[in-house]
Amino acid sequence: MYVFSASATATKDIAHLQSGQQGLFIVYIDFKDLFGAENLCKLRIMREGFRDVVIEKRQWLTPDKCQDPRIQSADKALTEALQCGWAIQLFEA
Repeated sequence: MYVFSASATATKDIAHLQSGQQGLFIVYIDFKDLFGAENLCKLRIMREGFRDVVIEKRQWLTPDKCQDPRIQSADKALTEALQCGWAIQLFEA
């Protein structure tokens, strides 16, 4: 599982962002290959109505970390990613 910090530009008014404003994301992708996970991350953000996706940070989460009940209870996005294969969070400024 990879977790990414990314930024992207809104193509339309979404949540608290107007078209043209930048949004900050945390994206979990349950995929073993970094290249593939990065592309899936970008695709998921673009499907939410954003463009010009820039991945700023990336981290591999070991299977042990992902299965730790304490970590799962503290991080609902991780639990969602384990169930669905991915999870995305848009942060308010």
